[in-house]
Amino acid sequence: MPNIKSSKKDVLRIKAAYEKNKSEKSALKTCLKKFDAAVASGDKAAAEAAYTAAVKSVDKACSKGLLHKNNAARKKSSMTLKLNALA
Repeated sequence: MPNIKSSKKDVLRIKAAYEKNKSEKSALKTCLKKFDAAVASGDKAAAEAAYTAAVKSVDKACSKGLLHKNNAARKKSSMTLKLNALA
């Protein structure tokens, strides 16, 4: 535990950011799993709805710095290929 006042504040700030990022990453993973489940079930309408939500959450995570832009692009591309394979 730090002794300097500003370092103590830093520890609190880092912990808060860690919790927020952890929550947002968990929500992103849940959204991606819902899309994968919809694709696995073979329901095109549900997959398209889940795809829209998943792409939106990936873009949001990218803009917040949770994902690198190339990682986000790779995830979206992969989801698009899966969705198109349903047709």
